[in-house]
Amino acid sequence: MKNRIEKDSLGEIEVPINALWGAQTQRSIENFPKESETIPKSLLMALVNVKKAAAKVNNDEGKLTDKKKDLINYACNQILLGNYDDQFPLTVWQTGSGTQTNMNVNEVIAHIANKKAGEDIIHPNDHVNMSQSSNDVFPTAMHVASFLNITENLFPAIEETIETLCKKEDEFDIIKTGRTHLQDATPIRQSQEISAWRAMLEHDYNILKNTSNSLRKLAIGGTAVGTGLNASNKFGENVALELSNLLDTEFIADTNMFYQLSSKSILVASHGDIKTLATDLYKIANDIRFLSCGPRSGINELNIPANEPGSSIMPGKVNPTQIESLTMVCIQVMANDFAISMANSQGQLQLNTYMPLIIYNMDQSINLLAKSLRSFNKNLLEGLGVNKENIEKNLENSLMLVTALSPKIGYDKASELAKYAFDKGLTLKEANGQLGFLDEDEFDSLIDPSKMV
Repeated sequence: MKNRIEKDSLGEIEVPINALWGAQTQRSIENFPKESETIPKSLLMALVNVKKAAAKVNNDEGKLTDKKKDLINYACNQILLGNYDDQFPLTVWQTGSGTQTNMNVNEVIAHIANKKAGEDIIHPNDHVNMSQSSNDVFPTAMHVASFLNITENLFPAIEETIETLCKKEDEFDIIKTGRTHLQDATPIRQSQEISAWRAMLEHDYNILKNTSNSLRKLAIGGTAVGTGLNASNKFGENVALELSNLLDTEFIADTNMFYQLSSKSILVASHGDIKTLATDLYKIANDIRFLSCGPRSGINELNIPANEPGSSIMPGKVNPTQIESLTMVCIQVMANDFAISMANSQGQLQLNTYMPLIIYNMDQSINLLAKSLRSFNKNLLEGLGVNKENIEKNLENSLMLVTALSPKIGYDKASELAKYAFDKGLTLKEANGQLGFLDEDEFDSLIDPSKMV
C-alpha cells in the first residue's frame, strides 16, 4: 500500500495515499484496538451536520469567508449523501471525549473541501473546528443523533406494534382462563389480556416522548469546559437554530453548558425509558411464549406463525423464534442501560470522558430494538391466532370459576368445593352435584364466565 506523509503537532506520520483523513486520525487507528466496534454512523452524520451549521454561523459572524464556508458546506453535503462512509474507521474504544472522531470528521471535511478548491485553504482545526471543541460538539452530536434515532426509527416501530395489538383486541373477543402466579385464576377476555400489552406500549411511548424532548438541549457553545472560550456569546444559540433548520426539528443551546459537558444524565434518562420499554416487550413476548406452548402438551391457547423449521432433528417442530430474538434484544438493552448509567456516574470534574461508550450503546439499543420490534410485529403479532377449542376446554375445566360462588356459599365452602373437584377429577358442576351446596339452576346462573369479565 502506498502512503503519503501527514504532519501534526507530534510530527510526521504515514497515511494511506487514498485515505481522506489526516495525521490525528491515523494516530488513533494505530494506537487503539483494531477490528473492533466503530463509532455509529448516526453520530458521525450528526457531527457533520454540526460542522455544517457551525460553518454557516462562523460565516455570519464574519470569522469565515464565503468561499471557505461554501467549501465546508460542499464537503459536509458529500458526506451526508453517504459518499464517504469508508473514511470514518475509528473504534469506539478511543479517548473518552471523542476527540479522535471529531478530528477524523474535521480532517475528512478539510480534505474533500481542499480537493474541490484545488488548493489547501481549509484547515481541519482552524476552519472546520472553528469556535468549537470536541468537548461540546461530540455531546451535541450525541443528543442530535439519539433524538433523531428515537423519533425516526423507534417511535414508528412502536406505533406499528400498537396498531397491530389494537386489531388483535377487536379480533380476539373470547373468554378464557386468567392466570396469576402461573396458576389458574378467574376468567378474562383474550382482548382484555391484549389490552394490557397495548397499554404498556402506549405508556412507554408517551413517557419516552416526554423524556426524549430534553435531548433537544445541546452543549454547543460551551467549547472546552463550558465557558465558551474562543466562541461568541451567541454561537451556541445560533448553531442550534441552524441545526433546527437543517434537520427540520427544534434544537436549542442549553443555558448551562457546564452541566452539558460534565453530565450525560439526559441520555441516561432517555435510555432508562428505552430500558423500561424493553422490560415490557420482554413480558409481552414471554406471555405469548407461555400461551402458545405445546402444541399438544402445553397451554396452546395462542397459535404462532410457522416461519421456519424449529429443529434440525425433530420434524414438524415450530419454535417461538421471534420471541427468542426479541427477548435476547431486550436483555441486551437492559445491559446497555447499566453500561450507560455507570459511564455517566464516572464523569470527572468538567467533562464526562465515557462518551463514545454511551453513544455506542445508545445507538445500538435504539436501532436494535426498533428493528427487532418491526420483525416481531410483522413475523409474529400480525399472524397470531387463537385456539378456541383449547381456550374453551381450559375455561370449562378451571376450578377458579368457584370464585363466583363465594358471595353465595362463603369462602370456606367454595374452597371445599374446588378441592373436592380437584381431588376427584370432577368439574365444579359435578362436584356441586355430589356435595349439594346449590341446586343446578342456581349453580348455572352463578357460574357464568360472561358475567365474570
